[in-house]
Amino acid sequence: MSTEWQGPAIVLGARPHGESGAVVTLLTEALGRHAGLAKGGASRAQSALWQPGNLVEARWVARLPDQLGALSAELVHPAASLALEDPLALALLASACALAEAALPEREPHPRCFQGLLALIAQLPASALAALPDYIRWEAELLTELGYGLDLARCALTGGVEDLAFVSPRTGRAVSAVAAEPWAGRLLPLPRFLLGQSGPPEAGECLAGLRLTGHFLARDAFGDRPGGLPAARGLLQDRVARLAASPQALAALSDPS
Repeated sequence: MSTEWQGPAIVLGARPHGESGAVVTLLTEALGRHAGLAKGGASRAQSALWQPGNLVEARWVARLPDQLGALSAELVHPAASLALEDPLALALLASACALAEAALPEREPHPRCFQGLLALIAQLPASALAALPDYIRWEAELLTELGYGLDLARCALTGGVEDLAFVSPRTGRAVSAVAAEPWAGRLLPLPRFLLGQSGPPEAGECLAGLRLTGHFLARDAFGDRPGGLPAARGLLQDRVARLAASPQALAALSDPS
């Protein structure tokens, strides 16, 4: 195991340590979730650098591989500051970083999660609403990476691939609309974008997607953890629920001009 590395990383979180230091958690492509001690990381000069969602060029050094190590970085993309004026973008960024920090095992590579989060961060300045389906796909990928992947390829009852409309909250398998009729009230709606169907995002569909992935994240990935899902994830879902219930707010978000 290396005692030094350098490369692109996404800041997931930072907590104060000592007088002005900070223990920073990063997500890297090759090493997964990785922490380090940033000297002066909690100071006014550096605090903006270590905001969740920022893309940085990081350098980590330690005498022994299992040590916390020293961390330094240069800012590449200030995602956190760019999201400050968009509450939905900020909520989405905070939720993704909180989930990755809490769910991914330390120092185990999960390149698909890294690449998915990187692509999501790049989308946010254009439209947080348009990025929501990709965020939900990223949560589904996170479930897969953790060993709890959803099975949306065919109907669990008939084996068919047409008209898939629901997911069993027990098994995580898709169910067609016809086969689901006797139990539709107990099943989770399956948004079309999770089946690869294109079209403009709708807040109601996005809310259904968040409820779907949130159910399995809460039960499988966070079921044994005190507090359950990170608070930031709940705040994101609440914000999308308010958008879905308010056509005026949704219209303003869709056309900020």
